[in-house]
Amino acid sequence: MLIEQTPLTEVLVLTPRVFRDDRGFFTESYNKQAFAKAVGADVEFVQDNHSRSTRGVLRGLHYQLPPRAQGKLVRALQGEIFDVVVDLRRSSATFGRWFGITLSAEKGNQLWIPPGFAHGFLTLSETADVLYKASDYYAPDRERAIAWNDHDIAIEWPLTEPPHLSAKDSRAPTLDRAEILA
Repeated sequence: MLIEQTPLTEVLVLTPRVFRDDRGFFTESYNKQAFAKAVGADVEFVQDNHSRSTRGVLRGLHYQLPPRAQGKLVRALQGEIFDVVVDLRRSSATFGRWFGITLSAEKGNQLWIPPGFAHGFLTLSETADVLYKASDYYAPDRERAIAWNDHDIAIEWPLTEPPHLSAKDSRAPTLDRAEILA
């Protein structure tokens, strides 16, 4: 597994080895021991989430407040997305900064997002199936969101037209008005 550091401390890009031949391919997409070594912690995933989106759908920026903050291991099972994380840890030198990467089924790359970060993605292909493992259960009372277009964060989304948003995401506050306890 190839492990790449990002500009945001603790956020990692993980790319499993893929073995291809005339029959197709094989990859080990997750191995608990290898993952623990890569992130420096024994993370227990308790929930898998799968979404399907069409081109131009933007989901996020979502997070959960402590004590139900979630770490997420995100990958595209089909298609391609522009995946983004924003550091919400007030004590971090990178507080309020973002990192984005294209995740695709073809590349097989994954993004580890530890607790303390907001997460969102934009669908780049006609459709995309996204799977993410979560380190805590969904807790609606602890769920929050930040505006995808917050001017202070200034994410450079690869948009060719306005994104398709949920009603909830279109009402999300900017970071300076968001509730964060990280």
